Amino acid sequence: MKIDRLLAMTVLMLNRGRISAKELAERFEVTTKTIYRDMETLSRAGIPVVAHQGVSGGFEIMEPYTLARQLVSLKEISSLLAAVKGVSTALEDQTYANLAEKVQGLLLRTDTADWERRKDEIVFDFHPWGQGTAAKNKVSRLKRAIEESRRAAIVYVNTNGTETERIIEPAALILKGSIWYLHAYCTMRKEFRVFRLSRIADLNVLSQASEPREVPPLEGYGWNRQWLAHKEVEMTLHFRPEVRHRVGDAFPPGLVSPLPDGSLCVQGVFALDEWFYGMLLSFGDSLKIEHPSSLADEIRERARKILLRYEN
Repeated sequence: MKIDRLLAMTVLMLNRGRISAKELAERFEVTTKTIYRDMETLSRAGIPVVAHQGVSGGFEIMEPYTLARQLVSLKEISSLLAAVKGVSTALEDQTYANLAEKVQGLLLRTDTADWERRKDEIVFDFHPWGQGTAAKNKVSRLKRAIEESRRAAIVYVNTNGTETERIIEPAALILKGSIWYLHAYCTMRKEFRVFRLSRIADLNVLSQASEPREVPPLEGYGWNRQWLAHKEVEMTLHFRPEVRHRVGDAFPPGLVSPLPDGSLCVQGVFALDEWFYGMLLSFGDSLKIEHPSSLADEIRERARKILLRYEN
């Protein structure tokens, strides 16, 4: 509908500033002629749209124009509140608590009763059960280092248990699920790296300022297989029926195949690191490694060493 397109274009220009007619036409799948008519409609409606000519031209909305509260629905406010409160569970930062109060203040009096009834339909909580305040404290200190452009000294433990002392320049905090990561420039490696916060054994924010650097974009941030420090191996695993719930937690559904007797077969390529070995051992006798035999031999040897610990 035209009214939806007009509202979407208004929000887009408020958020992004100047946008060309061509980009708007491609985004909303209309002709540039339609975009010019839409801009004329917005101007007549009292929205201060300005047109700029030339190579870097386009349309933008004059400051300090903002949208009225009436253009945001109760459902949208509820979704925004749920997201803001979810972030506040993972951070010791009063900013997000204050923001939640301000967003809640957008509710009209006629919305309050409906919102009270529906406010807990979806809850985001990024602070895992059983986790203390240490993780939040570490996140808060790194957040402050990023805001103040300061370096930090850390002791980092890799997947092999090796500790290294590093000087880093924190650039961004990343929350994937319930796990925090830090995107930072490592002065030892001379490049930007991603560090898992749970493996930062010691952290000291320094008074030394970070160097001005161009930070690689994190938009579309995803897993890079080149980060793997261990070789990947194709394997076939056979699990007993009683651990099917744990198999569903540990492996992607596309790699799991049910067998006629209720057991499960997992086939895929996995990195052989200490975490993976430990995960396999945690299944005890409910797991049988069908392939490769070298992996079965490694698990057998590790189990033998565990037994030796209890013979004396």
